[in-house]
Amino acid sequence: MRKDLITTDEDILGGTPVFKGTRVPIETLFDHLESGITIDAFLDDFPTVTKEQVIQLLELVGDLFTSEKISKLYGIAS
Repeated sequence: MRKDLITTDEDILGGTPVFKGTRVPIETLFDHLESGITIDAFLDDFPTVTKEQVIQLLELVGDLFTSEKISKLYGIAS
């Protein structure tokens, strides 16, 4: 996890992971995307989050969830 992108602090939303420098939970981005809301609409709803932060987060998630890594997770879980 990149410390310049995501922070957790018990004093901010009880330690929920948020975009650094904001009180916007990371999960909120994925909730919006799941609902079909565009990144631009998300950014309009949460102006404290930058487009660069969203792109960096999506790149990080893409790096974490490659086919090879998911296969290893399934192997560990079984």
